[in-house]
Amino acid sequence: MLSFIKSSLKYFIVGILAVIPIVIVSQVLVFLETILRHFIIYIYGYSNNISVTVLAFMLSFTAIAYIGYRVTISEKLWILHQLELLIDRVPMIRSIYRVSKKLVNLFGNQEKSAAKEIVFIEYPKEGLWVPAYVTNQVGEMLVVYIPTSPNPTSGFTIVVHRSKVVTSSMDIEGVTSFIVSVGVDLHQKEDIEKLADLDRADTVNGYTE
Repeated sequence: MLSFIKSSLKYFIVGILAVIPIVIVSQVLVFLETILRHFIIYIYGYSNNISVTVLAFMLSFTAIAYIGYRVTISEKLWILHQLELLIDRVPMIRSIYRVSKKLVNLFGNQEKSAAKEIVFIEYPKEGLWVPAYVTNQVGEMLVVYIPTSPNPTSGFTIVVHRSKVVTSSMDIEGVTSFIVSVGVDLHQKEDIEKLADLDRADTVNGYTE
């Protein structure tokens, strides 16, 4: 009986882990569906005309797609710029907007990401390597964001000398996938081998000294 309970719990945990990605995608879809449904209900309740509702939806979709297109090719759109100037005049809202925009840029489009490069750093102590985003640089000092798994939007920001980091061959998408998957999704295994070589060299040097 005890063996049956243990097996059942094990399979239950495996099943939970198997459906978590599906649940996350479902939650995103539900969120989008809720926004669209509320928008359609609001427009239809206001106009009481299905044609007007469909037209409003198509115009909204086209406008958002156009904004995405303009931002992709030039990053500048007059109306967004004017809204940013307006928001910039409100102290509390200004701070929230700036932080939100920088966070989106960090994990957004790889070509326009705020992250300048990906590195490995020994944190929280020597011998423990974690991937990190270099978000800024002053001389040889790097401003590094160390994300946590599986949620890369939470983490730590530290300042470290470039000599203390190891450059990674992973790109923004690769390292983000690595963090979210808690290390399961790892394509650049040569990075780990490089870290292992460094640890072995440090061990040899330690014995030599």
